[in-house]
Amino acid sequence: MKQPAVLRRLSAVPRSDLHDRRLAALVGSALGVAFALCFATGLLSHLIQEPPGWFDWVSRPAGLYRITQGLHVVTGFVSIPLLLAKLWIVVPKLIEWPPARSVAQAFERLSLLPLVGGGLFLVVSGTFNVARTYPWQFFFPAAHYWVAWLTIGALVVHLGAKWAVIRSSLGSPDGGRADVLEPRRRQFLAGVGATAATVFVAVAGSTVGPLSRLSVLAQRRPGVGPQGLPVNKSAVGARVVDAATSTDYRLVVEGKVAHRLELTLSELVKLPQRTAELPLACVEGWSTSAVWTGVPLRDLLDMAGAAADAEVRVESLQPRGSYRVADVSATHANDRDTLLALRLNGEELHLDHGYPVRLIGPNRPGVLQTKWVARLVVT
Repeated sequence: MKQPAVLRRLSAVPRSDLHDRRLAALVGSALGVAFALCFATGLLSHLIQEPPGWFDWVSRPAGLYRITQGLHVVTGFVSIPLLLAKLWIVVPKLIEWPPARSVAQAFERLSLLPLVGGGLFLVVSGTFNVARTYPWQFFFPAAHYWVAWLTIGALVVHLGAKWAVIRSSLGSPDGGRADVLEPRRRQFLAGVGATAATVFVAVAGSTVGPLSRLSVLAQRRPGVGPQGLPVNKSAVGARVVDAATSTDYRLVVEGKVAHRLELTLSELVKLPQRTAELPLACVEGWSTSAVWTGVPLRDLLDMAGAAADAEVRVESLQPRGSYRVADVSATHANDRDTLLALRLNGEELHLDHGYPVRLIGPNRPGVLQTKWVARLVVT
């Protein structure tokens, strides 16, 4: 089979002595750890947002999700320089001809297509999502989730096929060439490590407060926004301004209850209130804490005569959107700090933060902290 012209031209490019198996193993190991952490925390976030019947997410510690999701986004960004470095090191192997000399090698080479393609898709689409820019038609969470499984599966196959090579490469340098190449290896690895560390600092400030001033690539600045909190979706963007400010507003509690409730805003304000400091943790990686005051969800369920193990579907005034409805498990519904919040940082809720009523609870993703709450359906 004749080698394609583009591969012939690439093959003619002078090779660096850094296109080296040991370097590939070292950078690949770091990339594998970053990918594994990113996958595990992303899988957890998916389970929280789309829980199967066997999964019940805990409500405590209240700030656990902000840590796991912050780690997910940071490791995703740190993977970018590691992935590019890994691809540069192994590019001669990727373009070698013929592509396979045996069935086993052909299988191993085919596994690189979902591994490389999936890895690039994940970091590129994840970056666009953090920037809230969507130049595509597919639903990002579903695509990101399934491509992550495909990529991790290909990574497992690749590790199985290359395990002996990786182990020998990490165990000892390449004979006599080691003395010549070791300083250059150290310089290259130091450069890759410094780049990854710079990316970490430039992103992590959205979760790690002391780094916020240095995080020039942070998607949101904690503390910047109405009432000191960032806003992803405004009331205007959600098309709820008229409904949220109407004097006809009622919070409805219905479903599997003994007494259907319809409460005006003034009636909610007169109910016993509870104040709690809780984090608002966005799936895009940013998080910040605030002081919320409102009616405990459990109190409203008791008023309506709901069962102690009741679950709740929370519906927004928002007419459409993927997250206008959120489910609250019995675990979260029974936590005293799961509130129908009316005030934020001592002030009446800003319209963009969910006025007149928003759901806020411990250890929940921001997309499930429903704003402009209109209805509670007990299931």
